[in-house]
Amino acid sequence: MAVASAKPHPADSMAQALDLLADYRTRVMRGDAALGDDAVWAPMLAEVAEASGGDLKALRLRAERQADDIGTSFRVAGEDEERRWPLSPLPLMIGEREWRGIADGIAQRAELMELLLADIYGAQRLVGNGLVPAALLNGSPNFLRPMVGLTPQGGHHLQVYAADLGRGPSGEWRVLADHTRNPVGAGYALENRLAVSRVLPGLQGRLHIERLAPFFADLREGIAAACKRSEPRMALLTPGRLNPSYAEQAHLARYLGMLLVEGEDLATHGDRVYLRTIEGFKRVDALWRRVDARLLDPLAFDSHSRIGVAGLIDAIAAGNVVVANAPGAGVLESAAFAAFLPRLSVRMTGEDLRLPNIATWWCGQDDECARVQGALDKMVIAPAFATNPRGLGPKGARLGSDFDAEERAALFADMNLRGVDYVGQEVVKLSTLPTVGADGLEPRPFTLRVFAARDASGAWSVMPGGFARIGAGSDARAIVIGEGAFSTDVAIVADRAVAPMTLMPHADEVAIRRNPGTLPSRVADNLFWLGRYLERAENILALVRGGLGGSADVDGGASLGADTAARLDAMIVASGAAPTGKGTLGTAFGDPSQPSSVASLLHAARGIGAGSRERLSADVWRLLDKSLPEEGPLSQRTAALSERLSALAGLSAENMGRTASWRFLDLGRRLERAIGVCRLLKVFGVDEPTADDLFLLLDLSSSAISYRQRYPGGLAALAVRDLVALDGGNPRSLAFQVEAIAAHLAALPRLADDGMAEPQQVEATALSANLATFAAAALDGHAVQGIENRLMSLSDALGRRFFLRGGEPLRAAGLTLA
Repeated sequence: MAVASAKPHPADSMAQALDLLADYRTRVMRGDAALGDDAVWAPMLAEVAEASGGDLKALRLRAERQADDIGTSFRVAGEDEERRWPLSPLPLMIGEREWRGIADGIAQRAELMELLLADIYGAQRLVGNGLVPAALLNGSPNFLRPMVGLTPQGGHHLQVYAADLGRGPSGEWRVLADHTRNPVGAGYALENRLAVSRVLPGLQGRLHIERLAPFFADLREGIAAACKRSEPRMALLTPGRLNPSYAEQAHLARYLGMLLVEGEDLATHGDRVYLRTIEGFKRVDALWRRVDARLLDPLAFDSHSRIGVAGLIDAIAAGNVVVANAPGAGVLESAAFAAFLPRLSVRMTGEDLRLPNIATWWCGQDDECARVQGALDKMVIAPAFATNPRGLGPKGARLGSDFDAEERAALFADMNLRGVDYVGQEVVKLSTLPTVGADGLEPRPFTLRVFAARDASGAWSVMPGGFARIGAGSDARAIVIGEGAFSTDVAIVADRAVAPMTLMPHADEVAIRRNPGTLPSRVADNLFWLGRYLERAENILALVRGGLGGSADVDGGASLGADTAARLDAMIVASGAAPTGKGTLGTAFGDPSQPSSVASLLHAARGIGAGSRERLSADVWRLLDKSLPEEGPLSQRTAALSERLSALAGLSAENMGRTASWRFLDLGRRLERAIGVCRLLKVFGVDEPTADDLFLLLDLSSSAISYRQRYPGGLAALAVRDLVALDGGNPRSLAFQVEAIAAHLAALPRLADDGMAEPQQVEATALSANLATFAAAALDGHAVQGIENRLMSLSDALGRRFFLRGGEPLRAAGLTLA
């Protein structure tokens, strides 16, 4: 069933696709009749035949490389490193007629959820009338009592809703789970579309594929419409870079034009929410949250939370901030609620559910509990709420047939004691879709997450597509697929042409401006230290290369004298890059256990960059995300890494706009380089340096060629000292760095409008003027140490002014709330 090895003609590819489909249906699907219409699958497989050139595995690798280029990744809880995104190049194809039924069912379900939340946190008539047992609320950790009686700004508890769907072998769709808390996956759906469209570029031309941009436009406009101000400042609130879906959150924030913020970026004052920025505090009107509601406000919920915003619930109650979704919306995610939704739908909307649930029995009711126990082998036993009860253990939901006699007895004992903690559900068998396997197309079960968001009018807009997860094996039971092993795009094929759309506004709607926007203090802090760590890594790398023989024709390639080599080793050891002893150079390069080795510094730089990923281009992130070169001799590996670091520096110098973001990145580099030059001067440039010392100093400061062009007669200590320390025309000199620092600080915003310089500007200007009047002969070790101390003080002053953290800045003089 493999695709032909030669790239087919378009007409041949369609015939081949039809043959593939026929073979797939008869030989592979084995009774699974839910694949859908050949009219939507055959053109896709024809495009696959052309794009793959006969090699389906290569097509899958191309799709995964495209996902890497986009920056798509995920993290498993408990792991430090992100994993590559596993992407199938064959999208799930759904025709418009079938999709219309799904979209209508999702919109109905989202509105039902809103009505239920309004009652749960309002009059609670459903509980009072016995339609919803009180235990469904009291037993759920997602029911937040402080939210009772609180009406969110805009009048809606839900702005975004998602549901996991499964399609049975006969083609019927059913809801496996509801997501009302903080639905994850919309960004992955967008990234899957981008990656698959790059490997199947002709698919849009063959079929009328619905576009995703209108949904995201509706989502953004819907949140904005709920705000009080006409031009609201909106942000996506993330738990941080260690969250499993942080990469998706960064992509969404960038795509939607939202700020990506963490709890420490925000503060409340006067029942309003403010963002700490380099210009002071800026008001925030809306937060699309990815933080668990119980961690949102340590004053209202979990007092131990370190990722929330103290006073946020008061701001919500005052109507001064929109939080999507409202805290407490997750109460409807409990599996126990699914048992009551069919009846509640008729009561609240007057209609049956258009997308039915999987059959669910809540064991908090005697008859239902007895039924579950009597049919255990035919059911899935799952937690009723978010926590696993004793009878299930840490693994959570299990097939009833998997319980042995001892486990069954323990389950029934706990179920009889606390039946409210359990549900029984039917075992759902899923239909399959074709994926790339070892022998061509292979069937794999899948689930589909579909998203809905309110538009500006408050109506529900359903994403025409979604986030498909594909099982690793052929077992089609929904409980076995879990989170899935692969993902793919979901293509909705319209009956008509689909107009192109982008989130970019029309030309006549754009007000031209050159203000680059708001820069949060945390992001400025991250960029500053990213620059410092990258420069520090370059400095240690230069020391290692110097010990290996240099990088710029040092003394014709002669080895260093013993005294100079000893001073170089001592400098490496003093930096924390290596311990005293043999193997100093190799350790300083690649030993991650040493705090200042090149490996450790680049690991730290990568972590810092990950925390502001939405501000970095894909090229910069790819270079940051690479591991150290591991093959070849040390000299070859250091040379390869030097080229990579030079590429990073070039990208920031040539590709970044001259905004405050660039200034903080460059400030970090300049400050670290200036400190590094001071330390090189103290070791190799003062106190009667030898010729080897001076040669090495010129090499380490990348000034050897400049010196030889200027002083062809030979080495002179004062001339070397002047070039490396005081020559403002040398881009690697100390004076050049200080002058650049002063220029950056002069260009950054001031808090007061009195025209007076701020402390960090005064210090940088004074230091620059001091260096301009220095003579090389007066630049001894004491003077250099004094300059280094002033640079360290300047770093502290810069941090106090711009990197606002905690509650103290709220009370600082001169800070205004805007």
